[in-house]
Parts: sequence; C-alpha cells; structure tokens
Amino acid sequence: MSRAAAVDTGAFAERSIAKGSKSFAAAARLFDAATRGDVVRLYAWCRHCDDVADGQEGGHLTGARPEVAIAERVAGLRRDTDRALAGDTAGLDPSFQALAEVARRHALPPALFHEHLKGFELDAGGRRYETLDELLGYCWHVAGVVGVLMARVMGVTDEAVLDRACDLGLAFQLTNIARDVVEDAGEGRVYVPLAWLREEGIAPADLAQPAHAAAVARLRRRLVEAAEPYYASARQGVDRLPRRSAWAIGTAERVYRRIGLKLVAAGEAAHGQRVSTGTGEKAAAILGGGWGAVRFRAYGEEPRDPALWRRPAI
Repeated sequence: MSRAAAVDTGAFAERSIAKGSKSFAAAARLFDAATRGDVVRLYAWCRHCDDVADGQEGGHLTGARPEVAIAERVAGLRRDTDRALAGDTAGLDPSFQALAEVARRHALPPALFHEHLKGFELDAGGRRYETLDELLGYCWHVAGVVGVLMARVMGVTDEAVLDRACDLGLAFQLTNIARDVVEDAGEGRVYVPLAWLREEGIAPADLAQPAHAAAVARLRRRLVEAAEPYYASARQGVDRLPRRSAWAIGTAERVYRRIGLKLVAAGEAAHGQRVSTGTGEKAAAILGGGWGAVRFRAYGEEPRDPALWRRPAI
C-alpha cells in the first residue's frame, strides 16, 4: 500500500467549502469541531467530483471546457475513489485523502460513494427525465445519497433518520434545479421533466429564452412545490440528530428552502438571475435553526401532503 505525502485535509477542506458553497459553509460552522471537520472533508470530495465532471473549479467555470470527454473524466473519478477507499492516495488530489480519512473513521460503505458517482455518469450521457419520478431518481444519486453520507458522519444509524436525510438531499437538489433552470439550459442541460415542458408548449432550448420567462417561472414554482414535502419530511429527522448537528442542518434547510421561496416570489423577474440569500437571511436561518435544535418536536408523523411525497426507487 503506497502512502501519499502528508496533507492537512482539514485545512484543504475548509478552503474547498469556503470557495464552493457560501450557504453550506455558513451552516457548517455550527457543527461541533470533530463533526465539522469530517463533514467538510466529505464536502471536499463531492465538490472535487462535481468540478472534474463539469470542468469547473469551486463550482464556477474557469475557462474553456476540458478536452477530455466527461465520460472519461467520470471514469477517472471512479478509479481514484476506489483507490482512496482502498487506502492508496499517492498522487491523487487531496480530496481523495480527505475521503479516505472520513470513510475509514465512519465505516462508510463504498457502495454509497458509487451511487453518487452514478449521478455524474447520468450527466455524461446527457440524460433527460420524462417525469418527476424519473428526476427524483437522478436527485438521489447527486444529492440524496450525500444526505445519507453526511448523516452517517453525524453518527446516525437509524434507517428512518437516514431516510429523512435522503429527503433533505432531494429537496436541496430540486431547489438547485429550480434556481439554475436558465443557466443549465444555456449549457444544454435540462433537468425539468420533459412532460412539464410539453404541458407548457415549449422545447428544452426555450428555457434560456427571455420570451419564455413566464413559462419558466411556472416550472420553477412546480419544482419548488415538489420540494416542499421533502423539506417537511427532513425536518422530522432533524430532532434525532445530535444538538449541534441539528442546529447546522436546521440552518441549512432554512437557507436552501428560502432560495426556493424567493424564486417563486420573484416570478418572471428571476429569469437569468441567480437568486441567493443575503447575510440577514442567513442570520435569521441560524437563529431559527438554533431554536429548532433545542425545542422538542414530535417524530414519526408522515410529512404534509403525503400524496405528493414519494422517495425514488433505488
């Protein structure tokens, strides 16, 4: 077994999250030190995989797309991930050393990491989704499984609570898709269910056109509404987390959900704009997350609007 040069994976991961996600970085500060260290290490691997697959850095384009095809880049990520999980991180990006440390400390199943990489493979194939149920299957790979991994790092073993963590990942991803509809369409990526587009009488290429801002606003609303039962379900699992973790995750839930609500409120005016939360809104989310972490909440009830709530088959 070869060994990589010593890397301060904690410091590396902190730089990664600071650059890649202001929203999650704010919430992650609320974890206890040990949990935060491993949460951001796991984030660093996820961020690296996303960047390699998309030809970005820190979630942002840095120039021309890589010449290597996305399918080949994703295959490389799978090989490097397998090496790291086997304990061989020599010559790999520091994110893989961070991954190896977290996976070893928390006995994380390799299959879950491969489930996440499957999402990038779906993107590599240019997959589009006919229905919301099909889209939810994609959301499981790119976000739901990450919620499960994060919960495992927080010490969760209860399958019901892990299901709730998956639901939060699904809600986050539906919110992200709603926010990035126009930007994604400009790059040839369409995640909105194709059946919904036909109902609006528009083609995938129309999503980026200002002339169709009203239709895009309606589609965004549908995505945000689809996320609501998953946010409601996830909130029921937060009470089963350690208090500091409950504070951090409760804060993240409020920040991301707020983005969706702002999209709906903005309507057509959000077309071509990247909606985010401001400092005051994040502060309010931190206070709300703290209150939610210390008060008692009933657990085990079904989420609201159960007819709209379904977990993807995996």
